[in-house]
Amino acid sequence: MSSSGPPSIASAGAAQTPTHQAIPGHTPGARRAEALAGYLFVALPMALFLVLNIGALLYAIYISVWRWNLRTGPVTFLGIQNYLDVLDDPTFQRAVQNTVYFSLVWVPLTMAIGLFLAVVVNQKIRGQTFFRASFYFPAIASSAAITTLWIFIVSPYGLFNGIRAALPLDILGGVFGFPPNQNWIHDQDTALNSVIILNAWTTSGTFMLFYLASLQSIPREVYEAAAVDGAGAWQTFRRITFPLLRPGHYFVATVAVIGALQLFDQAIFGGGVNGDPNNALMTMVLYLYNQAFKQFDFSMAAAVGVMLFALIFSATLVQRRLFGRDPEW
Repeated sequence: MSSSGPPSIASAGAAQTPTHQAIPGHTPGARRAEALAGYLFVALPMALFLVLNIGALLYAIYISVWRWNLRTGPVTFLGIQNYLDVLDDPTFQRAVQNTVYFSLVWVPLTMAIGLFLAVVVNQKIRGQTFFRASFYFPAIASSAAITTLWIFIVSPYGLFNGIRAALPLDILGGVFGFPPNQNWIHDQDTALNSVIILNAWTTSGTFMLFYLASLQSIPREVYEAAAVDGAGAWQTFRRITFPLLRPGHYFVATVAVIGALQLFDQAIFGGGVNGDPNNALMTMVLYLYNQAFKQFDFSMAAAVGVMLFALIFSATLVQRRLFGRDPEW
Protein backbone atom coordinates (compact mmCIF):
# COMPACT_ATOMS: atom_id res chain seq x y z
CA MET A 1 0.00 0.00 0.00
CA SER A 2 1.25 3.46 -0.81
CA SER A 3 0.69 6.34 1.52
CA SER A 4 -1.15 9.38 0.09
CA GLY A 5 0.78 12.24 1.65
CA PRO A 6 0.93 15.88 0.52
CA PRO A 7 2.70 16.49 -2.80
CA SER A 8 6.29 17.53 -2.68
CA ILE A 9 7.38 21.09 -3.53
CA ALA A 10 9.14 19.87 -6.68
CA SER A 11 6.09 18.05 -7.97
CA ALA A 12 3.85 21.03 -7.16
CA GLY A 13 6.16 23.35 -9.05
CA ALA A 14 6.21 21.00 -12.00
CA ALA A 15 2.42 20.83 -12.01
CA GLN A 16 2.11 24.63 -11.95
CA THR A 17 4.61 25.23 -14.77
CA PRO A 18 2.64 25.98 -17.99
CA THR A 19 3.41 23.87 -20.97
CA HIS A 20 3.90 25.80 -24.24
CA GLN A 21 1.91 23.88 -26.79
CA ALA A 22 1.84 24.94 -30.43
CA ILE A 23 -1.44 26.64 -31.36
CA PRO A 24 -2.84 25.21 -34.59
CA GLY A 25 -2.44 27.69 -37.44
CA HIS A 26 0.27 29.75 -35.71
CA THR A 27 3.33 27.72 -36.51
CA PRO A 28 5.98 29.35 -38.72
CA GLY A 29 5.02 27.10 -41.61
CA ALA A 30 1.32 27.97 -41.29
CA ARG A 31 2.11 31.70 -41.17
CA ARG A 32 4.23 31.42 -44.30
CA ALA A 33 1.44 29.54 -46.08
CA GLU A 34 -1.09 32.18 -45.02
CA ALA A 35 1.15 34.99 -46.26
CA LEU A 36 1.76 33.17 -49.53
CA ALA A 37 -1.98 32.73 -50.05
CA GLY A 38 -2.49 36.46 -49.47
CA TYR A 39 0.21 37.35 -52.00
CA LEU A 40 -1.34 35.01 -54.54
CA PHE A 41 -4.74 36.67 -54.12
CA VAL A 42 -3.34 40.14 -54.80
CA ALA A 43 -0.84 39.04 -57.46
CA LEU A 44 -3.29 39.15 -60.38
CA PRO A 45 -4.83 42.55 -59.51
CA MET A 46 -1.38 44.02 -58.97
CA ALA A 47 -0.13 42.58 -62.26
CA LEU A 48 -3.11 44.08 -64.09
CA PHE A 49 -2.52 47.43 -62.37
CA LEU A 50 1.14 47.46 -63.33
CA VAL A 51 0.42 46.54 -66.95
CA LEU A 52 -2.74 48.54 -67.61
CA ASN A 53 -1.88 51.64 -65.57
CA ILE A 54 1.84 52.01 -64.96
CA GLY A 55 2.76 50.20 -68.17
CA ALA A 56 0.29 52.24 -70.22
CA LEU A 57 1.68 55.48 -68.77
CA LEU A 58 5.27 54.51 -69.57
CA TYR A 59 4.25 53.47 -73.08
CA ALA A 60 2.45 56.79 -73.58
CA ILE A 61 5.60 58.65 -72.53
CA TYR A 62 7.56 56.57 -75.04
CA ILE A 63 5.12 57.32 -77.85
CA SER A 64 5.03 61.04 -77.03
CA VAL A 65 8.69 61.58 -77.91
CA TRP A 66 8.39 60.08 -81.40
CA ARG A 67 6.57 60.82 -84.61
CA TRP A 68 4.42 57.72 -84.40
CA ASN A 69 2.86 55.69 -87.18
CA LEU A 70 -0.02 53.44 -86.20
CA ARG A 71 1.11 50.68 -88.57
CA THR A 72 4.91 50.83 -88.38
CA GLY A 73 5.44 52.35 -84.95
CA PRO A 74 8.16 54.95 -84.26
CA VAL A 75 9.34 56.95 -87.29
CA THR A 76 11.39 59.93 -86.10
CA PHE A 77 12.62 60.81 -82.62
CA LEU A 78 11.31 64.28 -81.70
CA GLY A 79 12.07 64.62 -78.01
CA ILE A 80 9.82 67.24 -76.44
CA GLN A 81 8.71 68.71 -79.76
CA ASN A 82 5.27 67.11 -79.52
CA TYR A 83 4.75 68.77 -76.14
CA LEU A 84 5.80 72.15 -77.55
CA ASP A 85 3.45 71.75 -80.52
CA VAL A 86 0.57 70.92 -78.21
CA LEU A 87 1.24 73.91 -75.98
CA ASP A 88 1.38 76.22 -79.01
CA ASP A 89 -1.97 75.03 -80.36
CA PRO A 90 -4.71 77.65 -79.67
CA THR A 91 -7.33 74.90 -79.56
CA PHE A 92 -5.43 73.14 -76.78
CA GLN A 93 -5.06 76.42 -74.91
CA ARG A 94 -8.82 76.87 -75.11
CA ALA A 95 -9.29 73.28 -73.92
CA VAL A 96 -7.10 73.93 -70.88
CA GLN A 97 -8.96 77.15 -70.17
CA ASN A 98 -12.34 75.40 -70.34
CA THR A 99 -11.17 72.48 -68.21
CA VAL A 100 -9.72 74.69 -65.50
CA TYR A 101 -12.81 76.92 -65.45
CA PHE A 102 -15.07 73.89 -65.22
CA SER A 103 -13.02 72.50 -62.32
CA LEU A 104 -12.91 75.78 -60.38
CA VAL A 105 -16.66 76.30 -60.64
CA TRP A 106 -18.09 72.79 -60.66
CA VAL A 107 -16.02 71.22 -57.88
CA PRO A 108 -16.91 73.63 -55.01
CA LEU A 109 -20.50 73.97 -56.26
CA THR A 110 -21.13 70.23 -56.33
CA MET A 111 -19.32 69.65 -53.03
CA ALA A 112 -21.51 72.29 -51.37
CA ILE A 113 -24.70 70.77 -52.79
CA GLY A 114 -23.63 67.25 -51.82
CA LEU A 115 -22.80 68.34 -48.27
CA PHE A 116 -26.11 70.17 -47.94
CA LEU A 117 -28.06 67.13 -49.13
CA ALA A 118 -26.09 64.86 -46.79
CA VAL A 119 -26.88 67.04 -43.79
CA VAL A 120 -30.57 67.08 -44.75
CA VAL A 121 -30.98 63.32 -45.24
CA ASN A 122 -28.90 62.60 -42.14
CA GLN A 123 -31.68 64.07 -39.99
CA LYS A 124 -34.43 61.91 -38.55
CA ILE A 125 -37.19 62.83 -40.98
CA ARG A 126 -40.03 60.89 -42.52
CA GLY A 127 -39.22 59.38 -45.89
CA GLN A 128 -35.49 59.51 -45.23
CA THR A 129 -34.75 56.51 -47.47
CA PHE A 130 -36.93 57.91 -50.26
CA PHE A 131 -35.08 61.24 -50.28
CA ARG A 132 -31.69 59.53 -50.28
CA ALA A 133 -32.66 57.41 -53.27
CA SER A 134 -34.23 60.38 -55.07
CA PHE A 135 -31.15 62.56 -54.70
CA TYR A 136 -28.88 59.73 -55.81
CA PHE A 137 -30.98 58.59 -58.77
CA PRO A 138 -29.48 61.01 -61.39
CA ALA A 139 -26.02 59.60 -60.64
CA ILE A 140 -26.99 56.10 -61.80
CA ALA A 141 -28.73 57.26 -64.98
CA SER A 142 -26.95 56.90 -68.33
CA SER A 143 -24.76 59.89 -69.07
CA ALA A 144 -25.73 59.84 -72.74
CA ALA A 145 -29.44 59.66 -71.96
CA ILE A 146 -29.41 62.35 -69.31
CA THR A 147 -27.28 64.70 -71.45
CA THR A 148 -29.66 64.23 -74.38
CA LEU A 149 -32.58 65.01 -72.10
CA TRP A 150 -30.77 68.10 -70.83
CA ILE A 151 -30.19 69.35 -74.39
CA PHE A 152 -33.95 69.23 -74.98
CA ILE A 153 -34.66 70.96 -71.66
CA VAL A 154 -32.37 73.92 -72.41
CA SER A 155 -33.19 74.16 -76.12
CA PRO A 156 -34.76 77.40 -77.45
CA TYR A 157 -38.30 76.04 -77.01
CA GLY A 158 -37.57 73.63 -74.22
CA LEU A 159 -38.85 73.29 -70.69
CA PHE A 160 -36.46 75.78 -69.12
CA ASN A 161 -37.38 78.66 -71.43
CA GLY A 162 -41.04 77.68 -71.05
CA ILE A 163 -40.75 78.10 -67.28
CA ARG A 164 -39.06 81.47 -67.81
CA ALA A 165 -41.95 82.60 -69.99
CA ALA A 166 -44.53 81.49 -67.41
CA LEU A 167 -42.89 83.40 -64.54
CA PRO A 168 -44.06 86.94 -63.84
CA LEU A 169 -40.44 88.15 -63.68
CA ASP A 170 -37.69 86.87 -65.98
CA ILE A 171 -34.49 87.65 -64.11
CA LEU A 172 -32.25 86.06 -66.73
CA GLY A 173 -33.78 88.19 -69.45
CA GLY A 174 -34.20 91.41 -67.52
CA VAL A 175 -30.85 91.46 -65.74
CA PHE A 176 -28.54 89.51 -68.07
CA GLY A 177 -30.28 90.22 -71.36
CA PHE A 178 -30.88 86.63 -72.51
CA PRO A 179 -33.65 86.37 -75.14
CA PRO A 180 -36.78 84.30 -74.45
CA ASN A 181 -35.66 81.56 -76.86
CA GLN A 182 -32.05 81.38 -75.67
CA ASN A 183 -30.24 78.19 -76.78
CA TRP A 184 -28.26 77.61 -73.61
CA ILE A 185 -26.02 74.73 -74.65
CA HIS A 186 -25.38 75.90 -78.23
CA ASP A 187 -24.35 79.45 -77.30
CA GLN A 188 -20.63 79.90 -76.69
CA ASP A 189 -21.34 82.24 -73.76
CA THR A 190 -23.57 79.78 -71.88
CA ALA A 191 -22.61 76.31 -73.15
CA LEU A 192 -19.99 75.48 -70.52
CA ASN A 193 -22.11 76.87 -67.67
CA SER A 194 -24.99 74.69 -68.87
CA VAL A 195 -22.74 71.62 -68.66
CA ILE A 196 -21.63 72.71 -65.18
CA ILE A 197 -25.25 72.85 -63.99
CA LEU A 198 -25.96 69.48 -65.61
CA ASN A 199 -22.99 67.83 -63.87
CA ALA A 200 -23.83 69.46 -60.54
CA TRP A 201 -27.31 67.93 -60.77
CA THR A 202 -26.14 64.44 -61.76
CA THR A 203 -23.12 64.16 -59.42
CA SER A 204 -24.27 65.86 -56.21
CA GLY A 205 -26.08 62.65 -55.21
CA THR A 206 -22.82 60.70 -55.30
CA PHE A 207 -21.07 63.30 -53.18
CA MET A 208 -24.05 63.19 -50.83
CA LEU A 209 -23.38 59.50 -50.16
CA PHE A 210 -19.68 60.15 -49.51
CA TYR A 211 -20.48 62.94 -47.05
CA LEU A 212 -23.25 60.89 -45.46
CA ALA A 213 -20.79 58.12 -44.65
CA SER A 214 -18.47 60.67 -43.03
CA LEU A 215 -21.32 62.28 -41.09
CA GLN A 216 -22.40 58.97 -39.62
CA SER A 217 -18.87 58.32 -38.37
CA ILE A 218 -18.96 61.39 -36.09
CA PRO A 219 -19.72 60.31 -32.48
CA ARG A 220 -23.13 61.42 -31.20
CA GLU A 221 -21.56 62.34 -27.85
CA VAL A 222 -19.91 65.33 -29.52
CA TYR A 223 -23.28 66.75 -30.54
CA GLU A 224 -24.76 66.00 -27.13
CA ALA A 225 -21.95 67.93 -25.46
CA ALA A 226 -22.49 70.84 -27.85
CA ALA A 227 -26.22 70.85 -27.06
CA VAL A 228 -25.45 70.93 -23.34
CA ASP A 229 -23.21 73.95 -23.93
CA GLY A 230 -26.07 75.71 -25.69
CA ALA A 231 -24.66 75.64 -29.22
CA GLY A 232 -27.14 76.34 -32.00
CA ALA A 233 -27.54 74.44 -35.25
CA TRP A 234 -25.26 76.76 -37.24
CA GLN A 235 -22.59 76.86 -34.49
CA THR A 236 -22.67 73.07 -34.25
CA PHE A 237 -22.22 72.69 -37.98
CA ARG A 238 -19.49 75.33 -38.22
CA ARG A 239 -17.50 74.35 -35.15
CA ILE A 240 -18.03 70.58 -35.01
CA THR A 241 -19.47 69.00 -38.15
CA PHE A 242 -17.50 70.84 -40.83
CA PRO A 243 -14.05 70.46 -39.16
CA LEU A 244 -14.62 66.78 -38.37
CA LEU A 245 -15.50 66.16 -42.02
CA ARG A 246 -11.95 66.99 -43.09
CA PRO A 247 -11.19 63.41 -44.31
CA GLY A 248 -14.47 63.47 -46.21
CA HIS A 249 -13.56 66.83 -47.78
CA TYR A 250 -10.24 65.41 -48.92
CA PHE A 251 -11.78 62.32 -50.48
CA VAL A 252 -14.65 64.16 -52.18
CA ALA A 253 -12.40 66.97 -53.45
CA THR A 254 -9.89 64.49 -54.86
CA VAL A 255 -12.56 62.49 -56.68
CA ALA A 256 -14.24 65.68 -57.90
CA VAL A 257 -11.07 67.27 -59.31
CA ILE A 258 -10.06 64.05 -61.08
CA GLY A 259 -13.52 63.80 -62.62
CA ALA A 260 -13.56 67.48 -63.60
CA LEU A 261 -10.21 67.28 -65.37
CA GLN A 262 -11.45 64.22 -67.28
CA LEU A 263 -14.68 65.82 -68.55
CA PHE A 264 -15.54 64.22 -71.88
CA ASP A 265 -18.99 62.66 -72.36
CA GLN A 266 -21.17 65.72 -71.72
CA ALA A 267 -18.82 67.84 -73.83
CA ILE A 268 -18.93 65.56 -76.86
CA PHE A 269 -22.70 65.03 -76.60
CA GLY A 270 -23.34 68.75 -76.22
CA GLY A 271 -20.84 70.15 -78.73
CA GLY A 272 -19.71 67.26 -80.90
CA VAL A 273 -16.12 66.21 -81.52
CA ASN A 274 -15.07 69.84 -82.17
CA GLY A 275 -16.47 71.15 -78.89
CA ASP A 276 -18.83 73.55 -80.66
CA PRO A 277 -19.84 76.28 -80.59
CA ASN A 278 -16.47 77.92 -81.23
CA ASN A 279 -14.58 75.45 -78.99
CA ALA A 280 -16.75 76.47 -76.03
CA LEU A 281 -17.04 72.81 -74.96
CA MET A 282 -13.53 71.72 -75.95
CA THR A 283 -11.83 69.97 -73.03
CA MET A 284 -8.43 68.34 -72.62
CA VAL A 285 -9.82 64.82 -72.98
CA LEU A 286 -11.91 65.81 -76.00
CA TYR A 287 -8.81 67.38 -77.56
CA LEU A 288 -6.93 64.13 -76.92
CA TYR A 289 -9.78 62.21 -78.56
CA ASN A 290 -9.60 64.46 -81.63
CA GLN A 291 -5.85 64.03 -81.98
CA ALA A 292 -6.04 60.24 -81.67
CA PHE A 293 -9.21 59.29 -83.55
CA LYS A 294 -9.83 62.22 -85.88
CA GLN A 295 -6.32 63.37 -86.80
CA PHE A 296 -4.74 59.94 -86.13
CA ASP A 297 -1.78 61.73 -84.54
CA PHE A 298 -1.12 59.33 -81.69
CA SER A 299 2.15 60.95 -80.64
CA MET A 300 0.38 64.27 -80.01
CA ALA A 301 -2.44 62.45 -78.24
CA ALA A 302 0.08 60.66 -76.03
CA ALA A 303 1.71 64.00 -75.17
CA VAL A 304 -1.69 65.39 -74.14
CA GLY A 305 -2.33 62.30 -72.03
CA VAL A 306 0.99 62.63 -70.22
CA MET A 307 0.36 66.31 -69.51
CA LEU A 308 -3.13 65.50 -68.25
CA PHE A 309 -1.69 62.86 -65.93
CA ALA A 310 0.85 65.39 -64.60
CA LEU A 311 -1.93 67.92 -64.01
CA ILE A 312 -4.14 65.42 -62.15
CA PHE A 313 -1.21 64.14 -60.08
CA SER A 314 -0.17 67.68 -59.13
CA ALA A 315 -3.74 68.63 -58.20
CA THR A 316 -3.99 65.53 -55.99
CA LEU A 317 -0.77 66.46 -54.19
CA VAL A 318 -2.08 69.99 -53.59
CA GLN A 319 -5.31 68.62 -52.14
CA ARG A 320 -3.32 66.24 -49.98
CA ARG A 321 -1.46 69.26 -48.66
CA LEU A 322 -4.67 71.18 -47.98
CA PHE A 323 -6.99 68.47 -46.61
CA GLY A 324 -4.87 65.41 -45.90
CA ARG A 325 -3.28 66.60 -42.69
CA ASP A 326 -4.98 66.61 -39.32
CA PRO A 327 -6.71 69.89 -38.48
CA GLU A 328 -4.81 72.23 -36.22
CA TRP A 329 -7.81 73.87 -34.56
